[in-house]
Formats: sequence, structure tokens, C-alpha cells
Amino acid sequence: MIEWFDNHCHLSENAEEEILKARKALVAGFINVGTDFETSSEAIEKAKMLPDVWATAGVHPHEARKGIEGIEDLLEDSNVVAVGEAGLDYHYDHSPREDQKKVFAEQIEMANKSELPLVIHTREAWEDTFKILDSEGVPKSIVFHCFTGGTTEAKECLERGAYLSFSGIITFKKSESLREAASECPLDRAMIETDSPYLTPAPFRGKKNEPANVVLVGQELAYLQGKSPEEIASATTQNALDFYGLR
Repeated sequence: MIEWFDNHCHLSENAEEEILKARKALVAGFINVGTDFETSSEAIEKAKMLPDVWATAGVHPHEARKGIEGIEDLLEDSNVVAVGEAGLDYHYDHSPREDQKKVFAEQIEMANKSELPLVIHTREAWEDTFKILDSEGVPKSIVFHCFTGGTTEAKECLERGAYLSFSGIITFKKSESLREAASECPLDRAMIETDSPYLTPAPFRGKKNEPANVVLVGQELAYLQGKSPEEIASATTQNALDFYGLR
């Protein structure tokens, strides 16, 4: 039976309802991502309550000004399967760039120390992202969530052993360079996500996103790669299970 896996979402207060709807769409697993100490703690609590839901613990670049206090302790919880999301966001600069760089480097160190995968967020900051990764030591397992680069950035990521996680943005026809990168991504290095409640895929743009829509992302990736949805579902689900050490 075809099964999908949403490897990056931010479940709402209506998490049970979202999960139930997604299960009906044959979504079998969910990584609920933390963006600071509070949301990481909440993600852990949801993972304890809901089957086939796992948590990450980390500090998003938007929240880097808060620092990483308490995050390392959260990594000891058995429901936490990755560090992050961590990285750099120079589009919004909600936190000073020096804070972003410092907190990103600290979380790379955490991932290396804990031997957990690292979930990376990068926006308009490719050069510094690669520079910090290389200087701190690329963790054994990394994924560029909501990958938005082109073929050049994809090549740089893949050379570092990374997975690329594609979101609803690949359904946007104007995202030509991203769609090209998605079409060429090796299937054993691809994952899919919703990043819900953000980045709702076509044809539902403008509405709140939810994990059930990961199916639309997977179907678009199948179209771009000239493969069947079944093949994409099987590969990306297995990749997620392997990446997060779930089976």
C-alpha cells in the first residue's frame, strides 16, 4: 500500500484532527519540528500523545537571539529524533546575523556530539551556511528542509552528504530553478514535507497548510522526475525512516 511521510511539519493545537485527516490520505508518519525551547517542548509532548509522530528540538534562525539554553537537555528525550530546525535566514533577519551564526554553529556541535541528524533551514544565506557547516564539521546526517535552491546549491548540498526535502513550493510554476533541482535530485537523497501551516501547495495556495497535503508535494515530485507516485512515496518514506533512525 502506498504510504507517505511528512518529514517536516509544525502541528497546531488541533494536532489530533490534522493527523486523522492525514492518515486518511495515507500519510504514515510525521516529524513535528521545534523552533525554540518552548515549541520543542510542545513537540515532544505531542509526540508522546500521538502515534507515528516524532519531535525535533532546536532553535530556528528567527529565534536565535534567545540562545540555545535548555535545548541540549531536550535531546535526551526518546521522542526527539533530530536537532533543529537550525540555520540562517538572511531574508527576514528577525535575529541579528551574528546571533544566527553562533546558534547555528552551536547546534551543529550538538548534532555531532549527540549523533542525531541535523535539520537545516537556510534562506538567502547559502555561502555562510556552507562555510559554517564545513568549519564546524558536517554531521553524519543532514537535511536541507524546504530546499529552495537551484541545481548549483543542490550539488553543494549533495556533496556534503545531505538530503534535500521538498515542500509545496515545487508546485509553484514560477519556481523554475527549484523545480529543475527537484527533477534532478537522486531519489535516494529526496524527502518531502509540508512545513505546515506554511507553504500550502497548489491548488490550495492561500489556505492554511496541513500534513495531508504532503501527498500533493509527492505527486508533483513524481511528475517532475517522470516517476510513479508509488515509487516516490516508497523512496521518500524509506528515506525519512532511515534518516531519523525510526526503522
